[in-house]
Amino acid sequence: MEFKLSFKVNDHIYLRDPESSELGMLMVKNAIELIHNIGFEQFTFKKLALEMNTTEATIYRYFENKHRMLLYILNWYWSYMEYLVIYRIQNLKDSKSKLKTIIEILTNDLPESNGKLEYNRAYLTQIVIAESSKVYLVKDIKEINKEEVFKPYKDLCAKIASIIKEYNPKYKYGHSLSTTIIEASHQQQYFAKHLPRLTDIKNKNEREYTALFLEELLFKVLS
Repeated sequence: MEFKLSFKVNDHIYLRDPESSELGMLMVKNAIELIHNIGFEQFTFKKLALEMNTTEATIYRYFENKHRMLLYILNWYWSYMEYLVIYRIQNLKDSKSKLKTIIEILTNDLPESNGKLEYNRAYLTQIVIAESSKVYLVKDIKEINKEEVFKPYKDLCAKIASIIKEYNPKYKYGHSLSTTIIEASHQQQYFAKHLPRLTDIKNKNEREYTALFLEELLFKVLS
């Protein structure tokens, strides 16, 4: 039997739970690979159907549109990130070490797995860096938010904010700083790789640079 890491994703996002069938899981797996290869703008259900040798109608039985599919993929990612943060810091006593570990998690790929039905987590990380803002920088954000589809992201933010409060109980903007760190981890990696003059990167790779930048930003703010 093949093991697959699974998280409960808000059922308002999909029409049929992809986790309920092997076809659904392969659909998400192929969508991650296709979005990584061609970008979200060029991604369509028609192209995904061709990739899977199936029909568009089959995909539409699971998702209303490609925005919902991206939202599903990101929900899975945010759930995994919260799980990873809790797991990695559970035995750490020092709050500074916890925050450094969180930055390390935010600036590295998710741990990889070789299962047939497992998602490519390196591709998933790159999708989050390049595409994640496209699920909430939309006109109907208020209506979408009513369905609590951003809860995994909010839960991750709240978890990081709790560690910030643990480190400096007097700091008043824990949630704002938490989301700033998360979003900056995406933007700085993206800019350092594609638009380096928007950053101060020199001879380091984008992940190392971003981790150093975030660490300095975080602890100077909290001091």
